Amino acid sequence: MRPATAATSVTVVCSPRPRVGRTLVARLLTDFYLTNGREVAAFDLNPDPDLTQFLPGYAVAAKIDNIKGKMALFDRLIASDGVSKVIDLGPNAFETFFEVAREIDFVGEAQRRSIAPAILFVTSPDRSAMDAYAKLQRHFDRTTIVPVHNEAAGKVQHRDMFPPIGGASVPIYLSVLAPGMKRYIDKRPFSFSDSNSTSMMDMPLDIHMEMQRWVRRIFVEFRELELRIMLTNLKSSLHNQ
Repeated sequence: MRPATAATSVTVVCSPRPRVGRTLVARLLTDFYLTNGREVAAFDLNPDPDLTQFLPGYAVAAKIDNIKGKMALFDRLIASDGVSKVIDLGPNAFETFFEVAREIDFVGEAQRRSIAPAILFVTSPDRSAMDAYAKLQRHFDRTTIVPVHNEAAGKVQHRDMFPPIGGASVPIYLSVLAPGMKRYIDKRPFSFSDSNSTSMMDMPLDIHMEMQRWVRRIFVEFRELELRIMLTNLKSSLHNQ
């Protein structure tokens, strides 16, 4: 097998638990690609597709509760089209998505097509999340699995229960939003990459500057992760030649 060199990426932002900041991470990652001038397609697999409301020009709702829906989604994810894909995967479709991914060897097929798959797992201090993470660790050991610790969801003493998986993986930390910022970024639609949007223009200068600092920190972490994945895949490619 010749691993990908990250010309195209598929990133699953997921959690088996609700209200942990998963959609926020998917929004940020989508905007990270847009800020860097990349083509991106985002897929919202939740019953109430919030991601599509925040980023209507880039995110679409998807369902995998029948064969047709599963085929349509996974065919799009493994298309070698140069488009970075982001999946917002919550509790309702969590088990089904990864069961299908195992059945069709999604990771292997993606890598054969020079697509770099990764999983961003938004952690929470409960047994169901820890068990789900451990299961992914067993079943997707060829994939970069990155724990995302959201400080707004509580203290991170539980982070040792979510070890990074894969040579390119280190934890990502989502710091608490500055006071007053949430009410602006919760307006729909809202893009962190669109400085000319009405929501951005209505934002007080001090909050806007704080938001830029907050987003910049996260984008740096995304960029470092991307570079680590590319370097790991390149080393693996050279080793397998």
